[in-house]
Amino acid sequence: MNDSLIDTLFDGRYRIVRKLGAGGMADVYLAEDQELGRRVAIKILNDRHANDDQFIERFRREAKNAAALNHPNIVSIYDRGEAEDTYYIAMEYLDGRTLKELIVGHGPAPVNVAIEYARQTLSALRFAHRHGIVHRDIKPHNVLVDREGRVKVTDFGIARAGTSQMTEAGSIVGTAQYLSPEQARGGEVDQRSDLYSLGVVLYELLTGETPFDGDTPVEIAMKHLSAVPRPPSQLRKDVPRDLDMVVMRALAKDPEDRYQSADEMEADLERVLRGAPVAAATSDSATQVMRVPPAAAVGDTGATMITPRGRSYGVLDESEEAGPERERPLWPWIAAGAFVIAAIVAAFLVWNQLAGGGPKVHVGLYIGEHVSQASHQITAANLHVKEQKQACEKYAPGLVCNQDPEAGGTVPKGGTVTLIVSTGKPKVAVPTTVGQTWPDAKKALIAAHLKPDEHIVPGGKAKNIVSATDPKAGTMIAEGSTVRVNVTAGPVIKQVPSVVGETEQQAQADLAAAGFNFVLAGYTNSNRPKDDVVSQSPQPNSNAAQGSSVKVTLSNGPPQKSVPSVVGETSEQATSDLEAAGFKVKQVPTNTSDPTQQDLVQSQTPAGNAQAAQGSTVTIDVGQFNGGTTTTIP
Repeated sequence: MNDSLIDTLFDGRYRIVRKLGAGGMADVYLAEDQELGRRVAIKILNDRHANDDQFIERFRREAKNAAALNHPNIVSIYDRGEAEDTYYIAMEYLDGRTLKELIVGHGPAPVNVAIEYARQTLSALRFAHRHGIVHRDIKPHNVLVDREGRVKVTDFGIARAGTSQMTEAGSIVGTAQYLSPEQARGGEVDQRSDLYSLGVVLYELLTGETPFDGDTPVEIAMKHLSAVPRPPSQLRKDVPRDLDMVVMRALAKDPEDRYQSADEMEADLERVLRGAPVAAATSDSATQVMRVPPAAAVGDTGATMITPRGRSYGVLDESEEAGPERERPLWPWIAAGAFVIAAIVAAFLVWNQLAGGGPKVHVGLYIGEHVSQASHQITAANLHVKEQKQACEKYAPGLVCNQDPEAGGTVPKGGTVTLIVSTGKPKVAVPTTVGQTWPDAKKALIAAHLKPDEHIVPGGKAKNIVSATDPKAGTMIAEGSTVRVNVTAGPVIKQVPSVVGETEQQAQADLAAAGFNFVLAGYTNSNRPKDDVVSQSPQPNSNAAQGSSVKVTLSNGPPQKSVPSVVGETSEQATSDLEAAGFKVKQVPTNTSDPTQQDLVQSQTPAGNAQAAQGSTVTIDVGQFNGGTTTTIP
């Protein structure tokens, strides 16, 4: 059935690309953030829950809790909101798979890989716990692994701050197979409950199955409360005993017997990796958990049920056996058995000598395991390891993609097993496409066995031209990898503002605000003040591409001329001479006691023969006889 959200613009920002998965509460889609040009995973609350206050609160809590936790092993929350009659969360998109998908698709993980995934998950839990948040739903479905093996914890929908009750509206929340005992009985939970759930995840990574299973969630929950799981090594022989003890301590029924912090559990896993013994507290706790004798399996899980008297159901004490048997001497049987064994050994040695061969060692299956784990197994079988690097399409870097001899074959004791170790998919160089049209760039990338991913970006001198790629040209990446290609949308056309008559500084500011570049074309003589804009190109209010240049011509100021000397001339003559020279005249009367100075220019500003701007004003003081003491009228 077609999904109506595909290829729509959600909340005016997120272009829905495809559906990634669905859950009981929400659907998750891959989307393109149109504002920031990046891929996101957008989680949208189902229509049937969009009006349910309880689910809405869980949804809001997930966004709030995860957004407060900025850590490399926790999925980042970018945005949250309400749109189209529902609620959503936009989060970091990881091109990878959940631990559950890996376990179902590939079976148990190599021991060291399982430990590494657990340690990265502990790093996320350590950070959350230090911020007072208990996840409460740790399971392989909520742990993502990207193509580089980086682990990210997600889904904080039922997370709480500090200790809290595990029930909501009278029901236990969480997934039955991964519940801690206190969660199963609806009691208080704290960070140790997360560590129990992680113990279940680690158990499943190592064995391919959970420690407890059943037909109903209630049956499984009861086993968490009272059943003891088989140690992982009973299901998988290459699990070290110290790792058994780490898992069993994490699965202790009483929180006080478990790891008290993520740091404590991570420290023990680090010891297991380097071959050191686990902490004494872990050994004591695990020994106490595993002290229960083997008993009849409950269901098909191999778990044993503890009775109030401390024994397993279906197991009799020696005192409860049906009845005494008459003792019989054992030595004749021992002697006969020893004779038969000696005869078989002698016959085998003779046959081996006649065949001309020494002791042979069977070769195991190492394909798909990490090279370090495979090498450890081969060395433990008294064989030598030879590694050869090779690009492999199917297997991630560091995993064995072929071996010689094949699994099931034999080699002499002390012989060599060759491991072909994957370096990942064959690598190719990203071709140079910047400056090409999108169709040409697409062809070049496909020809290089890469996947072009077009992203339209604003701007550019022309439309449909590649402006950048990620990774950059020349970078060596695996065949089949996706290359982001930024393709220009073309220039934005805007109206050019008018800056004629503005000062240089004001013109620069106005053009920059409108998205244009100020370019000084030169200076010209003008009656406008110096450095004022005289002209521009393109013309004011015309259309031009945003980011283009506007050429501006500035004024040199009015031309300078010599001021005529008019002192001693009549006011009429002085005015005529100054105006003829291109100046304006301002007359100011000044008192004089000399009748001969009546209407004659007494002084001038600027002075005669001085330089002044053409068109500027020259002030002349004109004599005014008053018949007494000379007084200058201001």
